[in-house]
Amino acid sequence: MASSDDLSGRLLAGERAALARLISWAENSDRRFPAALSSVYGRVGRAWRTGITGPPGAGKSTLVNELASTLRERDRTVGILAVDPSSPFTGGALLGDRIRMEDRTLDPGVFIRSMASRGSHGGIARATVDACDVMDAFGFDEILVETVGVGQAEYDVISAADHVVVVVCPGAGDGIQAMKAGLLEVADIIVVNKSDVPGAERLAMDLEEAVHLRTAGPRHVAAWVPPVVQCSAAKAEGMEALLDAVARHREYLQGGELEATRARKRAEQVQRVVSERLSEALWGELGYGALVKSFLDAGSTPYDVASDVLSRVLAGVPVAASGDRAGETGASAS
Repeated sequence: MASSDDLSGRLLAGERAALARLISWAENSDRRFPAALSSVYGRVGRAWRTGITGPPGAGKSTLVNELASTLRERDRTVGILAVDPSSPFTGGALLGDRIRMEDRTLDPGVFIRSMASRGSHGGIARATVDACDVMDAFGFDEILVETVGVGQAEYDVISAADHVVVVVCPGAGDGIQAMKAGLLEVADIIVVNKSDVPGAERLAMDLEEAVHLRTAGPRHVAAWVPPVVQCSAAKAEGMEALLDAVARHREYLQGGELEATRARKRAEQVQRVVSERLSEALWGELGYGALVKSFLDAGSTPYDVASDVLSRVLAGVPVAASGDRAGETGASAS
């Protein structure tokens, strides 16, 4: 069995098998992962992370494939994390995105990893940020994160990326959807893909107007206004314009927002890890699940039970022996 020190050393030596194994450890919540990440964490923070999100059918995978190709022409190494829907039978990724990026698999400067969403509803998997950290430590210049593609629920990509690119296309009602308070709110750059399709020009104009209305209001304080870029990923057209927009946003971040933004996202990651571990401990080894059941069986409301559990946790009171019943606690009296 590989140790965390062994695997992190192999990762720093440029071994791709170690990179893949560490990402698997992150996905599976392997107890060795935190120590391995700690060993390489000094190299985290050098890569730029770009999130690619948008509704299904907008052409995200094709766009990521062509972006990677253009970045390689610029001599940039690229790590790609494609978050796929989970299989309802095995829980694993369906691998559709990886199949569509087959052209990139033979390029030594590109690494592609599919990751199952495993029930996450924010468009990315629970371990996405961890996987990005591992690829960052490995030494990739650019990391592209493609979300599942579930429409306006894809807010979690903000926590994993320096830039969020929202991809829409004409003919799918995207203009109406994007102008709601959904994906438009998370976009640093908006891409109208399939620009050769009728309606693309109109969609781009609608989106530009929507951006103008949102950023012109008195409550808008940010200096960055998301540009709308038209491209046709299937024809490899517009990639330079998109990367130019990413470069402008990169310059904007480097002008003063970058460190503060990354620090905030790290703090949010700490909160997520604490929440996950606390939840696992409460309902697993600490045995609060059985206590909750006894309270509910005694007729207490979920809110009363939640208040009782929270009071016990904050006071450091352990779960009582089996003789403790809801009628003997504050839950039944609440």
